Amino acid sequence: MTNTVTEASKHTDGDVLTKYRDEFVVPTFRQMKASAVSAELADTPCTYLCGNSLGLLSKRSKKLVEEELEVWATRAVEGHFDHPLGRSWMYIADTVHPHFAKIVGAHESEVACMGTLTANLHLMLNAFYKPTAGRYKILCEAKAFPSDQYAFATQVSSRGYDPDDAIIALSPRAGEHTLRTEDIIGTIEREGAQIALVLFSGVQFYTGQWFAMKDITAAAKAKNCVCGWDLAHAVGNVPLSLHDWDVDFAVWCTYKYLNSGPGGIGGLFVHEKWADLPVLEAGWWGHDPATRFDMPPTFKAIRGAQGFQQSNPSVLAVVSLLGSLQIFADAGGMPAIRARSERLTGHLEALIKRSNFYVPPEKSLGAVEGVKVTIITPANPAERGAQLSLVFLPTGRGVMPRVLKGLEVRGVVGDSRKPDVIRLAPAPLYNTFEDVERAVAVLDEVLAEVEKEGIPLHA
Repeated sequence: MTNTVTEASKHTDGDVLTKYRDEFVVPTFRQMKASAVSAELADTPCTYLCGNSLGLLSKRSKKLVEEELEVWATRAVEGHFDHPLGRSWMYIADTVHPHFAKIVGAHESEVACMGTLTANLHLMLNAFYKPTAGRYKILCEAKAFPSDQYAFATQVSSRGYDPDDAIIALSPRAGEHTLRTEDIIGTIEREGAQIALVLFSGVQFYTGQWFAMKDITAAAKAKNCVCGWDLAHAVGNVPLSLHDWDVDFAVWCTYKYLNSGPGGIGGLFVHEKWADLPVLEAGWWGHDPATRFDMPPTFKAIRGAQGFQQSNPSVLAVVSLLGSLQIFADAGGMPAIRARSERLTGHLEALIKRSNFYVPPEKSLGAVEGVKVTIITPANPAERGAQLSLVFLPTGRGVMPRVLKGLEVRGVVGDSRKPDVIRLAPAPLYNTFEDVERAVAVLDEVLAEVEKEGIPLHA
């Protein structure tokens, strides 16, 4: 333990963001039902490395939500226009828009705090996917998040196309876990005349690969393809410059790295060059606020992304997000947060690679002796965010669920993706280097236990 603490101290010297951990509520081992943790440690913070799935509650978010509940109780409907704390519900989303703009690299008029990711994705597809007889295909990754796949399939089907023909879903090369940028761009160059829309994840949910967004967008535009992005795992995780990259549109959720809470409100981006794009599914909250409450019969859209708003947003959801975004701003924004993220994830990677159970990804495709772990997330920090995706070997033999259970009872919280992946993601606003070191020490302990117990021939 002395060596571990000493090693962690090397990384925390001069680490000015460490103080922001106190801005968050970290569940205890007892609360996370970590039954293998000693009684004297049960009420101390667990090792939470699951911010890629659900970020932790910020204390500011809790306070803001409690304040809005009080305003609801004491001011009722008047809170829309006469708010005792200066956050009138009429303009509550505007408290978030400046933060969104900075985090995704946009102008305020290009972003909207609204809806949920898949609903926003459908709005954008209806606005931007305009297939013709010759140009009707959508290019995406083969293992896109299922909700995206469902959206693509229903969108092309509703326009009379066969998804098997209209969707080009790229897979990694044989023996590889991630897509090569040259293969994506090569496909755009070869088939661009038939591609109406290029739409990838900013950061791939399964592998943790951060796609070369700037280069892919440029390649798409060179072939006159519309280019959009699903930023669920990218927003608040990696630096983005959507306006400067000439991205047409993007959508995201906020409950992962932005810590808005389960099912939190979503966001979208529409480049300013599309500010007057017709809104096909209009709602009253996208109408010009100057006359919104006059209830005119004819829709007059707000120019830009906010014209796509439909209903008034949940105030509780917006301020839950706002509390976390205030911390992002106080911490120095994405440059400072990303710098710490690279150090945390780099330290996690280095420690895993030191493990006796580690094998390089290229050696994981053949037979291995005993229980092993590899990392399928790119080793280049410029090609990943906070998340590392670990594959447990031998695959298909039930190793991963046993490792996950071993981590859980010891209070290391990650998440799994079947059949063989566990994702660990140190969040730079609240995780520590000690969290990373404890996680890897526990992982080694669990792997040794699983190996000792033996591996069945079949899962």
